[in-house]
Amino acid sequence: MDEEYIGNVKRLIEQKEADKVKNLLVDLHPADIAELCNDLSTEEARFVYRLLDNETAADVLMEMDEDVRKEFLEILPSETIAKRFVDYMDTDDAVDLMRELDEDKQEEVLSHIEDIEQAGDIVDLLKYDENTAGGLMGTEMVLVNENWSMPECLKEMRLQAEVLDEVYYVYVIDDDERLRGVFPLKKMITSPSVSKVKHVMQKEPISVHVDTSIEEVVQIIEKYDLVALPVIDSIGRLVGQITVDDVMDEVREQAERDYQLASGLSQDVETDDKVFRQTTARLLG
Repeated sequence: MDEEYIGNVKRLIEQKEADKVKNLLVDLHPADIAELCNDLSTEEARFVYRLLDNETAADVLMEMDEDVRKEFLEILPSETIAKRFVDYMDTDDAVDLMRELDEDKQEEVLSHIEDIEQAGDIVDLLKYDENTAGGLMGTEMVLVNENWSMPECLKEMRLQAEVLDEVYYVYVIDDDERLRGVFPLKKMITSPSVSKVKHVMQKEPISVHVDTSIEEVVQIIEKYDLVALPVIDSIGRLVGQITVDDVMDEVREQAERDYQLASGLSQDVETDDKVFRQTTARLLG
């Protein structure tokens, strides 16, 4: 984003030209808006955020540089963080955000989350070490029971998919919520309507335990060319999934941290492709 564009935005913000700023933002990707906010003062970034819809604002916040985001969060009331951002995030992003707050503010934010189930999921995920599969996973996924008929399965899949941004895999569980398989969508077309899910599912899917290290998660996703990986607890219950996007975000953040440490820098710097490749190679090696 060039200096002329940023300067123009700053000038319009100073003049309180909200409509003109909004017109400049309307076609930008959240990552581009985040890049812009990284170059604005905290108050200027706050002006921009007021012009965004809730879902875009949440996406932009998670795309911002970590140090800039922390500074931004410090000036926001807990209720605003909960209702303006967390309510519109997947659980894995919400947990990442919560980890950047101190314990008192975490509790305050949680108290303002209206969806009790979402708040409970966040509390549960915060208990996991952030360097493990449990600390990286999200709980948004499509689940079907192995004993359902195909019509039951299709109906439930439609209902669950309506509230998800992406559907990577459809996981099959038993009555005790243990992972039993993955449902291949092709079977929805080719299998008779009388078939039960367990008769057409792919059994024994690749999965990881909640305590599996992120390094091992990266290796498994790379080895088997997966777009998502189910996470199970100690008795085999399906508790979440990790997407390839989550993994690559983590690898990039690790690359940036390693680069800062190696360079002896205290302030945030952007990693280049070489550092990113080196860190990825180490994690996959």
